[in-house]
Amino acid sequence: MLQLGDGLTCFSAVFLLVLFGTRSAVWSTALTASLYLFVVLFRFPQVPVSRAKQVLRPGSRLASGGVSVVAHRGGGHDAPENTIAAIRAASANGATGVELDLEFTADGIPILMHDETVDRTTNGSGPLSILRFSEISKLDAAAKHRLSDRFQGEKVPTLQEAVEECIKHQLTIYFDVKGHADEAAAALKKLYQKHPVLYNSSVVCSFEPKVIYRMRQADPEVVTALTHRPWSLSRFGDGSPRYTSAWKHLWMQVLDVLLDWAHHHLLWNLCGVSAFLLQKNFISTDIVQYWAERGVEVVAWTVNTAVEKEYYQQLLNISYITDSLTEDCEPHY
Repeated sequence: MLQLGDGLTCFSAVFLLVLFGTRSAVWSTALTASLYLFVVLFRFPQVPVSRAKQVLRPGSRLASGGVSVVAHRGGGHDAPENTIAAIRAASANGATGVELDLEFTADGIPILMHDETVDRTTNGSGPLSILRFSEISKLDAAAKHRLSDRFQGEKVPTLQEAVEECIKHQLTIYFDVKGHADEAAAALKKLYQKHPVLYNSSVVCSFEPKVIYRMRQADPEVVTALTHRPWSLSRFGDGSPRYTSAWKHLWMQVLDVLLDWAHHHLLWNLCGVSAFLLQKNFISTDIVQYWAERGVEVVAWTVNTAVEKEYYQQLLNISYITDSLTEDCEPHY
């Protein structure tokens, strides 16, 4: 059931908002009651805390303080992002796990790729939506990397290849799903069925609640997490505004407030997530405590300096995602 505090806050706010808009106590009561019933009937319970902890803080490969250190895109500073080489480097450098981005080729093959195009990371060009895997497999995934000479010829791996490599190195996997909710849920469900060890060694995460809800529908035993950056609709990762129009910027800020509120009071409960992946600048002891009271573990991203790592690891005692396990570096948004 909903936590009492969350229920009162959430549904009181809905009631007042509807009352303000309709001026009708009857409509406000009916709509609020309908939303409550929807959440109660269609929410997914969290997986058992013991299993979530096994995934999020496994007994081996933990950093000091007992936290997980997760290599962002496999550790995109230390090796070409989202490649087999990155997975191997992350393991060699002592990572607890890797965060890997799931995308699909034009012919429906699940691969590792962060962007919707191959331009930024490879020697190719064009959107994934028109490129078949036979074409993508010929590209050099290290072409644009700072260490391209060392990793020359590295290929874009399939999801299957990446998972098998992670299992081989006993790495926890954070599957970051950008979209394609139905396709991703189906592909991941097949992987979990083929490799049952993933139930205790991986988490599916996304910025899109629809993706997480669809994953729980496909397989409610999978550990899941919502990813969130406050003000993401109105501002880019570096803080600069997305829109030049003052009115559009203001409207997006309003939507940002509503989205943040929904994450904290509704969406996490509806999806039954076990972790909340939050941009590092918005994490405090109060935030960590808030989520801990709800059985949800906070994971910080992207933490790229020794000073920051010490803070999240020792003071806040939370796991973090980083671009490098070997040196300080600039963040990759």
